[in-house]
Amino acid sequence: MAVEILSPCKNPDTLISALRSGCGAVYVGGKMFSARQSADNFTREELENAVKLCHRNGVKIYQAINTVATDDELPMLAEEIKNACEIGVDGIISQDLAVVNIVKKACPDMEIHASTQMTIHTPMGVDFAKKLGFSRVVVARELTKEEIKSCCNRDVEIEAFVHGALCMSVSGQCYMSAMIGSRSANRGRCAQACRLPFNNHLRTGGNENSLSLKDMCLVPYLKDMEEIGVSSLKIEGRMKRPEYVAGATEACVKSLKGEQYDLDCLKSVFSRSGFTDGYYTGKRREMFGIRTKEDVMEAGDVLPKLRQIYNKEIKISDVKFFIEIKNNKPVRLKISDDMGNHAEVSGKIPEKAQNRSINAEMCEKQLSKLGDTIYSFSCLESDIDEGLSVSAGELNALRREVCQRLDEARILKNTKNVSFDMEKLQFFYPKICNLKHRQLRLDVSSASQLRSVDFDRIDMGIIPVDDVKNCEGLPIDKLAVSLPRFITDEKRLEKQLEEAYRLGFTKAFVSNYAHIELCSKMGFELHGDFGLNVTNSMALEMLAGEKLSSVTLSPELKVTQINAIGDFTELSVVGYGQLPVMLTRNCPIGDCSRCKGFITDRTDRDFPIKCMKKQGYTEVLNCDTLWLADKQNDLNVDYILLKFYKETPDEVKRITEKFLKGEACEGKFTRGLYYRGII
Repeated sequence: MAVEILSPCKNPDTLISALRSGCGAVYVGGKMFSARQSADNFTREELENAVKLCHRNGVKIYQAINTVATDDELPMLAEEIKNACEIGVDGIISQDLAVVNIVKKACPDMEIHASTQMTIHTPMGVDFAKKLGFSRVVVARELTKEEIKSCCNRDVEIEAFVHGALCMSVSGQCYMSAMIGSRSANRGRCAQACRLPFNNHLRTGGNENSLSLKDMCLVPYLKDMEEIGVSSLKIEGRMKRPEYVAGATEACVKSLKGEQYDLDCLKSVFSRSGFTDGYYTGKRREMFGIRTKEDVMEAGDVLPKLRQIYNKEIKISDVKFFIEIKNNKPVRLKISDDMGNHAEVSGKIPEKAQNRSINAEMCEKQLSKLGDTIYSFSCLESDIDEGLSVSAGELNALRREVCQRLDEARILKNTKNVSFDMEKLQFFYPKICNLKHRQLRLDVSSASQLRSVDFDRIDMGIIPVDDVKNCEGLPIDKLAVSLPRFITDEKRLEKQLEEAYRLGFTKAFVSNYAHIELCSKMGFELHGDFGLNVTNSMALEMLAGEKLSSVTLSPELKVTQINAIGDFTELSVVGYGQLPVMLTRNCPIGDCSRCKGFITDRTDRDFPIKCMKKQGYTEVLNCDTLWLADKQNDLNVDYILLKFYKETPDEVKRITEKFLKGEACEGKFTRGLYYRGII
C-alpha cells in the first residue's frame, strides 16, 4: 500500500482545500466526542457530504471520536458510532476503550485507529493495540526515527505526525488545563495553559515560555519514514485555516515525489518561532518557541499564494468516452475511468442534419471540456450515422450528466456499508453500593519511604521497578512494582521486570498499554494506574477482560461519576499527592546545574519538576497537594491511592495515619476535580 498523506479538516471549506491539494485521506470531527471541540467540526449532513466528496476522489475519511466519555454519555457515544457506520466513514480514531467495546459488539466491521492520546510509543504497546482490535496506531509525537521504526512492521499500520503543533506533554497524559481551569484536554477542551509564560528561573526577568514548543516539521524526512514502514503521514491542524492545510498537504505531496517544496511559505502561514525536528532526529536543542507578532504578520503575505493551490479541482482520473448516435435511437454516451468505474446516459433521438452533420471531431470538442471536474479526457470512441444533428448544448448536457453518474459510481464503489446493531449493547452495569471497605495503597518514589509504614494497616506499597534491590526487610508479598510512564528502552525494562520477578515480586502497577502487554506475558498480577485514563464502565470492562485486577480511575472524574462506574474490577482513586499534570520528554528547565526543581506560572504558583532523567522523561506536578482523607466516605471504591514524591519516611507514616483516621488537611490543599468537575 502506498503511504498515505493524512490532512486535517475542521469544516467543509478546509476539506476542499485538502482534497484539491492532493491528500490521500482526511480526518474530521463531528459535533460530539471530538478532541478539538473548539474547531467548527461537522454536522451530520456535512459529514455525509464529506464522505461522498472524499469517496468520489478516492480519498479515505476518518472520524475522530477521540475524547473520553462518562457513563451517562455512553448511549450518545454509541449513537455517534452508529452515525459513522451509516454514512460510510472509513475508520474511527479512538482514545477511549469504550469505543473499542462498542465496535466489537455492535459493528465489528468498522475499522478503528488507536489515537495518539493512548500514548502508544513502543513495540509492545503496538502489539497490545492489535490485540484489542485496532488496525492502525497513531504513535506518540515524541519518538525518534529509530523508535518509530521499532513500532513498524508488526501487522498493524503505523500513523505518525509529520507537521504541526507539538504539545509539551505526551498526548493523553496532560491534566494541566483541567486542573488549572477545568478544561480537559482528554475531553477536547484544552485551554493551552502551556503556551502562557512559565519561569524556569534560569535567567532574570522570568518570562520564559518553558512549556511551549515550536511546531514540528518533518517534511524533509517523508521518504525516510515511508521506507521504515510508516503507513500514514499525519498533518496536525484541525483548528487551522484552509490555506495552512493546503500548504502543508502540498509540501508533503511534493516531498514524497522528490520535488521542490516551499518550506518558507509553510513557515509563514503558521509557526511558533520556526520549526523543530528535534524528536525525530534526537537532537532536542532549541525546541521551545511561541507564536510571535512577527509570525502572525508573515501569514498575510502568503495567504493569496496558498489559495491558488486549491482554487479549482485537481485532475485525478483519465476517462474514456463512447458515443452512439444512430438513426431513430436516443443518443447514448458512456464513460469509464482508469479504475474500472463506468456510467451511461441517454439523450434525445437525433434530428436530420439541415447543414453540417455531427461527427466524432465535433463530439470530442464538447466532451473534452472537463475543466470543472476531477477527470481528464483520454479518448473518444464513436459509432455515428451520417446525416444526423446533435447540438453542442445537448452534448454538454450529456457530458455533465454522465460525469455526475460516474461520480456516483465512484462513491458507491469506495463506500463501505457497515451495519450497526444497537441491541448488542447494554448501558446498565453491575455496582456494589455502599458495601466497600476502602484500603490504602502507597505509591512512593523510593522503597526507603516505606520504612516506617505499618503494612498490616494498608493493602499495598508500590515502588519503582529499578528500586527492588532496596526492599530488604519489607514484605514483598504486599509490594507491587511501578513502571516508568514513558518507556525509552523496552528491553531494559523487560530485564528489570525479570529481576523483580526473580526476587519475589508478583504484582505490577501499570500506567500504559505496553506495560499491560509486557507484564501479562511475564505473569505479573496487573493493577492499573490513572495514566490509563479510564472514565467509564465500558472501558473498565475491556481492561477486566485483559486481566487487570484493579484500576485507578481518571482524576478528571467527579465523585458522582466515579460512584456510577460498574464493578468489573476493583476500583481505586488518587486521594493524596501532587498529581502529575504533564509527562514530558523535554525538561522544562534543561540545565541540571542550575535547576531549582520547579517552574513558576504568571500567578506565582510553583509547579515541582519530578526528575526522571534516568528514565528519559520528567513530570510536571500540580502546584497544590490533593487531599481526600476526610472525604473518603463519599467514594464507593476499593482503594485510595496516596502518591508520595519527596516526603520522608516519617512524613509518609504521618500522612498515612491521617488517612486511616479520616482527618482534615492542615494547610493549603486541593480537592482536585472530584467535586468541581470539568467542562
